[in-house]
Amino acid sequence: MSEDQQELLFDLLTRKAVYGLDEAEERQLKSLDPGNADEELLSLEMTAAAISMVDFSVVEELPANLAGKISTTADTWVGSAEWPPVYKNVEEVTKGSWFGWLGWGTAVAAGLALAANIYFTRIEPNQIVTTPTAVEAPKVLTASEKREELLRSTAGLIKANWAIGNVKEFKDIGGDVVWSDEKQIGFMRFRGLPVNDKSKETYQLWIFDKTQDKATPIDGGTFDVAENGEVIIPIDSKLRALEPAMFAITIEKPGGVVVSKREKIAALATVESRTS
Repeated sequence: MSEDQQELLFDLLTRKAVYGLDEAEERQLKSLDPGNADEELLSLEMTAAAISMVDFSVVEELPANLAGKISTTADTWVGSAEWPPVYKNVEEVTKGSWFGWLGWGTAVAAGLALAANIYFTRIEPNQIVTTPTAVEAPKVLTASEKREELLRSTAGLIKANWAIGNVKEFKDIGGDVVWSDEKQIGFMRFRGLPVNDKSKETYQLWIFDKTQDKATPIDGGTFDVAENGEVIIPIDSKLRALEPAMFAITIEKPGGVVVSKREKIAALATVESRTS
């Protein structure tokens, strides 16, 4: 057998011991079999199996075919007085099967490769897999809760009560408005403000500030009323309101207007007090 054939044979034996062979590789191995390849393959498999058990705290059953081979040849490998072989001189060593030397060297290399593969891919038996604790999403406050929070935590709030405007049909409107100059936030609370058809009209807030011309009050945003009863609407001031004196709700076309003609004033609220 040539040197190239020998190398190919050991390569096939090593791969069979560690990974297994496909049909084409099995046929190629049989064509190169020198007669004692099964013996050398068992050597490779035993070495690979031994190394694979290093540092394992969980005992796993050997494959049936490998366990069978080890059992049936135990006397040969363990019980024989000639194993491991004892050589008296260099000549006896050189007369030994080249399979015996090169085969074990290949087995060790294959075993090391298998051990490395196991080390990097196996899961430690004591490893605890934890599931990340779900983080509770922060509570989203309603407009009513935000209003109450503003009332509790902010000093210097402006307060005003709603009164009926010039729309004769609106006869029973109540509620109030609170505003913080410091935080530039506020809320309108209404009782009795009629539901509007948002396809035809919308409500719009105007803030009459002492620092602003009365002809051009600050746009406080548009809103719609979808149900009867008490409603709370956040104020959406388009400019800073520093000293509001009065608030007005007008009825405008959908989307609102830049400057109101104030033909339909649904409600008015004159500032009466400021909290300390």
